[in-house]
Amino acid sequence: MAKKKTSASTKSKRSPKLLIVIIAALAVVMAAILFVGNLEPSASGDIDLEGQPVKGEENAVSIVEFGDYKCPACKNFHESMVPMIEQELVETGDASFTYMNYPFLNVDSSRAALYAETVYGELGNDTFWEFHDRLFTEQDPEAESQDFFTEERLNSILEEIVSADEASQVSEAFQAEEYEDALETDTDYVSELGVQSTPTLFVNGEQFEGGSFEELRDMVEEAANE
Repeated sequence: MAKKKTSASTKSKRSPKLLIVIIAALAVVMAAILFVGNLEPSASGDIDLEGQPVKGEENAVSIVEFGDYKCPACKNFHESMVPMIEQELVETGDASFTYMNYPFLNVDSSRAALYAETVYGELGNDTFWEFHDRLFTEQDPEAESQDFFTEERLNSILEEIVSADEASQVSEAFQAEEYEDALETDTDYVSELGVQSTPTLFVNGEQFEGGSFEELRDMVEEAANE
């Protein structure tokens, strides 16, 4: 009898402690569930393409690149991946392609980005893309100087594409920083989406995590079927 009594007494002393542990554990689990439920992926979200340079059909699956005109990896991407995107996805009507600025390397990056935004705003979509391509062609990965894409060099590149009057028009608008807001729109998306490097791609607002064109094409197909 004494043995049973001692056992019951021990059980009664341990029960409150066990109950407290269980309640605390449940509270932690519930807090974790609520926290996870309220999390929003930092690398996904709606991207408004209005006012952005776009290649392809407006209603197609959107591919958005965040890039830096001074970034060697972006130059490599432009030379190796972009031609396949254009030929196999954009020209087929499966996707549109948009470039947005993440000028993070140095003042050259910001200068080239603002100048390109000015070209787009003053001379339109087609001229922008031609200028955009030329910037990556002209980029020198060995040139670490912050004075490579000077205003003079940018003017010179543009003058090879358009008339002297049009180049002068862009130069005046650039000096007046008339398209600073357009550049800020891009950099706001960089913060909102959690972009941390260039080039970074988004397909219909979801970050592309793959490393090959085949994976990108598969992601575009999946987005089209959603």
